[in-house]
Order: sequence, then C-alpha cells, then structure tokens
Amino acid sequence: MKKVDVLLGLQWGDEGKGKVVDVLTPNYDVVARFQGGPNAGHTLEFEGQKYVLRSIPSGIFQGDKVNIIGNGVVLDPALFKAEAEALEQSGHELKQRLHISKKAHLILPTHRMLDAAYEAAKGKSKVGTTGKGIGPTYTDKVARTGLRVGDLFDDFENKYKAVKNRHEAILHSLNYSYDITEMEKLWFEGLDYLKQFPIVDSEHEINRLLNDDKSVLCEGAQGTMLDVDFGSYPFVTSSNTICAGACSGLGVAPNKIGEVYGIMKAYCTRVGAGPFPTELFDETGVKMRNIGHEYGAVTGRERRCGWIDLVALRYAIMVDGVTKLIMMKSDVLDDFDTIKVCVAYRVNGVETEDFPFNCEGAEPIYVELPGWNTDLSKMTSENEFPEEFNQYISFLEEELNTPIKIVSVGPDREQTIIRYTEE
Repeated sequence: MKKVDVLLGLQWGDEGKGKVVDVLTPNYDVVARFQGGPNAGHTLEFEGQKYVLRSIPSGIFQGDKVNIIGNGVVLDPALFKAEAEALEQSGHELKQRLHISKKAHLILPTHRMLDAAYEAAKGKSKVGTTGKGIGPTYTDKVARTGLRVGDLFDDFENKYKAVKNRHEAILHSLNYSYDITEMEKLWFEGLDYLKQFPIVDSEHEINRLLNDDKSVLCEGAQGTMLDVDFGSYPFVTSSNTICAGACSGLGVAPNKIGEVYGIMKAYCTRVGAGPFPTELFDETGVKMRNIGHEYGAVTGRERRCGWIDLVALRYAIMVDGVTKLIMMKSDVLDDFDTIKVCVAYRVNGVETEDFPFNCEGAEPIYVELPGWNTDLSKMTSENEFPEEFNQYISFLEEELNTPIKIVSVGPDREQTIIRYTEE
C-alpha cells in the first residue's frame, strides 16, 4: 500500500505552496486539499499565464490527475463557481477530475456577515481575518451546527433556513446592518454549479486509491505558525494547518503518512496582525517587499517582511515531522550585501531556542552571513550557485537538521531546482 506525502507551509503562510504542488504533481496520481478555504491563495505561473487558486487543489493543471477537496476544507459555493469557471474558460477541464467531499462544510453568506461583525466588535484587537467567513464556519462545525456539502441531498432548504435564522439573530444582537440579497443569489447559483461535480465520500476514495497503489499528495493551506493549536494564537487561522491536519482533514491514518515536505521562504513574511519577531520596519523590509512582490494573492494586503526565523522553523519542523525542506524566493535576496538569520530569541532577558507560548516582544538574536550579490533567477542547476548562497543553504540545513531538497529561484514553474535525487 502507498503512503500519502504531505506538503505544507512552515511559516505564516504565503510560502509558495501552489507552485511546488504544481511542480511535484507529475510524480503523483492524486492531489488533495485537507484544510482551509478561500482565504488561501495559491499562485502559479507558467507558460506566460498567472493563476490564483483559492479552494481548488493546485494539481488541477496536470490534466490526468484526480484532485480532491477534502472534508477538512470549508467551501463557499459562489467563490468556488467563479474560480472554477475562470479555470475552465482558460482551457482547464475540471468536471470529472475534481472531486468534493460530502463532509466539507459550506460557508454561508451569513458566515461572511458574522466574520465582519465579529471583527468590527473587536476594535483594536482585530485578528485581521480575510472576511471570507472562515472562522464562523469552523465555529459552526465545532458547535455541530454547520451545513455540509452532503446536506444538499437531504432536506437542504429547511436546514439552510434554520442556520440562517440563527446567524441573523446573532447579527441582530450585534446591531450589525447588512444586506445579503445579491450574495445569497450568487451563493445558490454556486450550489447548483457545485452539484455538477463528483461529490464523494472522500475518506473512502482516498484509502481505496492507496490500496490500489496510487500515489497521493496532500496539499495544505496557510502555514504552520497559523495553526489554531500551535500557531501564534489568537492571531491564527481556524483550522489545523500542521501535518496532523492531513489525517483529520482527509481521513488518512497517521501510519499512512510518508514524506512531509515543508515549504519556507529564504526570508519571512506575515499578513495581518500578530507577533512577528524578525519583522523589519526599515528600508530593508521595504526592499524585500518590493522585490518579492509581497502582496496577498487573495486580499492584496501588504505583507510584513523580515529575516528568516529558525526558532519558528525548528518548531514547525518538529510538530510537522518534516523530512525535506523546500526553499522559495531565494532570488529575492540576490541584492543584499549581508543576510541575517535569527537563530535564537531573547525573552524576558533569557536566551532560548524554543518557540515560546507567546512570542510577542521576543527579541531576535541574529547571525550574519555574506550575501551573494548574484542573479539566481537564470540558474538551472545547483552547480551554478555562488559559494555564498551554498553557504547560506548549508547553514540552514545544519541549524534545522533537515535537507533542503528544492530551491526556487523565481515564480515560474521552470525556475525550480531539485537538489537531491530520490534514493
């Protein structure tokens, strides 16, 4: 029996997971998303085109692959319809290749209103959500009051009204004014569109595929440091973004996990509120943002930028069981004379390499390495890497005790260098 491989982000999201899934997909028969929703934005560029995926797995561009939206995902039918139709118009046939779990929870229009109302009520304590209704949908899931895709075939109208009425009572209590007329119209159109896809018991499907010796790649959204349990709570997403989330989000047993690919940038970014120990507030941070085009794929928000943080990365590698690292956006650091690496924190005057319960106010302790001042973006082999860049890679591998298998030197599918052959 095959094992599933898992690919996930190790930082605060936006690490470049979509591109890597697309690059690795030729090695797999199936790609499956296991958590998150349309708050995720996976950007892929190839053949002169740029695509942003929100709910659809990034393996959809490889024509003969099965793609599965798992039970751990929350799905907005209206946004899904817009995303899928845009892909179909660009020549990518989805209907038979994209399967949707019956157990995936639906994001209702009133979930989006609740998201906005809750954020408004928090004032200065805002978490900085994307406003897509993700949190309230997962809240209903945990409270056992949510609607799932499988409910479409069982007294759905009455179930929908009951949930909507409950949400509207909450919105009324918060004195929140709203109008979902147009949103609701698009939502129901999205439901009709959704029914054209294979709606499956995805846990059975994936395990049958494994029994048939098919290879499966599990695709995570967001990043480990946004995990609802292990991230920088409360400034996190509402799902388990760690490797264990693939088990609960797809119905895969822990003993069926194979390789765990952890994706990181050569530096670090974060969107929205929350602690970020290595954040740069000077011209260096602005330079990183401009060179790296660090703006949210879904929200367009400016990403906060800083040096790579090995305290957070060691922690992420530990809780995820990462076996191989993938480093993205290496080329963004091409023009820096000195590269800083955070190897420890100083918390309340005490130096530590452990990620603390609360990293707010943690002072980064840096090691400085020489920059390479070389354009990496045209390179096609690690034999072309300058010595300073090799030193940077070797330093990270030693500190993180995990090999860096893939190095990305640009946004295109072709700008991907594999450093280790399979044994």
